[in-house]
Amino acid sequence: MLIVRSMDYGRDVLATPRKRARQVPEVPAEPGTVVETAAEDFCGAVVRLERGEFTKHNVVLADRHGRERAFPMRPAAFRYEGEPVTLVPTGTTSPQRPARSASGSVAVPAAAARTARAARIWVEGLHDAELLERVWGHDLRVAGVVVEPLHGLDELEHHVHEFHPAGHRRLGVLVDHLVDRSKESRIAERVSSPDVLVTGHPYVDVWQAVRPESVGIAQWPEVAHGTDWKSGVCAALGWADPAEGWRRVLGAVDDFRDLRSPLVGAVERLIDFVTADEEQ
Repeated sequence: MLIVRSMDYGRDVLATPRKRARQVPEVPAEPGTVVETAAEDFCGAVVRLERGEFTKHNVVLADRHGRERAFPMRPAAFRYEGEPVTLVPTGTTSPQRPARSASGSVAVPAAAARTARAARIWVEGLHDAELLERVWGHDLRVAGVVVEPLHGLDELEHHVHEFHPAGHRRLGVLVDHLVDRSKESRIAERVSSPDVLVTGHPYVDVWQAVRPESVGIAQWPEVAHGTDWKSGVCAALGWADPAEGWRRVLGAVDDFRDLRSPLVGAVERLIDFVTADEEQ
């Protein structure tokens, strides 16, 4: 009887080599983390986790208008800083995680500030600029983005005209109280263009974009119409004046998790917009 033994010659050298599966990094689904769905149909900040119908968890995202949508936390279902990621509940990722900046981005150790690019981000006032520096200062220096306070929006059209926005010279504008049919929304419509992005948050003042629990209060007080908002808040909370109030508010912010998601999402979009063209 003839017995035929199969010989193991190893891998077929003519076979098409199989590509290694790409390792998709895991990102903790912490409140305020801004992600985009893999289908690129929704961008928002993490608000909370819920029990999913088809997956163990759903993540609820809020966009810049405050609209919330829930998405299953499937592998590689999201993009973070442009790269595919898997969102996971906080505390389940590998302990070997890269250091993060106050904005939640990957920190670049000992990074020198990049030469300022031609693009700019404008904000309404000094408090807005100081808050951006507090949370996004590392990212802005690495990207070479300068933030400048406008001290109000009334002359925005004139300033935009003088700036001469272009593809290599984009302009992002962060606006307080950007809601439908407001003065701010009408100004935004007049200046918006492919090279100018105006976005913002719905709060009366950037103070209100800080989570009240971070400041140690139950909620931001209601201020009567016609009363200066900062002065009214200070009076209601027993703070001496807006200068003391701002010291309390800014001192309560350690990172993006102390901010409400509409502000986080708005700033992230502006940074992405003004850094989209790497050509100087």
